[in-house]
Amino acid sequence: MRLDKYLKVSRIIKRRTVAKEVCENQRVLINGKVAKPGTVVKEGDIIEIQFATQVLKARIINIASHVTKEDAKNMYEIISGEEDKE
Repeated sequence: MRLDKYLKVSRIIKRRTVAKEVCENQRVLINGKVAKPGTVVKEGDIIEIQFATQVLKARIINIASHVTKEDAKNMYEIISGEEDKE
């Protein structure tokens, strides 16, 4: 699955266009490397997102095309950063 779509489906970032912009501004790392919006993510990858004042670091647990709001939190595990991402 594309990185920008994963960020939207998992509800880490609310809108896909915003996820795409964040990736294009080189504020997202996958396994320590700068990632583009079309980068393919897989289970076990570590995502780091640089927000204005914080860095969210999460491990991808599950990849699914469509999930409910409740199931979206089960798609990733927060390693460090924002504890309650809403």
